[in-house]
Amino acid sequence: MKRRNAFILAGCLVFCLGVTSVSAMSHGGGLPRVPVMTTELAETIAITCDEYAKKQEGWRALNIAIVDDGGELFYFRRDPTSFKGSIEIAINKAWTATRFGFPTRAIGGIVNREPGKVHGIQFMDRLIIFAGGLPIIADGTVIGGVGVSGATGDQDEECAQAGLDAAKDMLK
Repeated sequence: MKRRNAFILAGCLVFCLGVTSVSAMSHGGGLPRVPVMTTELAETIAITCDEYAKKQEGWRALNIAIVDDGGELFYFRRDPTSFKGSIEIAINKAWTATRFGFPTRAIGGIVNREPGKVHGIQFMDRLIIFAGGLPIIADGTVIGGVGVSGATGDQDEECAQAGLDAAKDMLK
């Protein structure tokens, strides 16, 4: 009889702890939810950017790279007529925007020979210091980056922004 009561007590304890844990997680306890890159998000950004660029008169074909929060290639879209040399540039623009958390254009603003500026950073591997890379930010967290290359830097950045604008509801 004592043994049976001990099993019942142990079962009740396990049940109660399980209910408490589930309840705590559903009411803000447990691990925090962190936004992450998804294929749907990456495709929305890249496809919108590609379609946007094709509607512009006089733009060259593009390479569009999406990287995750670690800077690893997550999604890539390439027009077959785009410059092959721009493939790595697009990837590195996305990497730079992700690792630093701001547009690649801004890096160029801090790299020069004026006193108080960052000297030598332009020699860092993979770093891009001209327009075309933007961070992808969800709920204040950098979850990746988009890099566009093949047109002018301004056009690349405009295209990347069009992709982000199309995905704004997914980034809330």
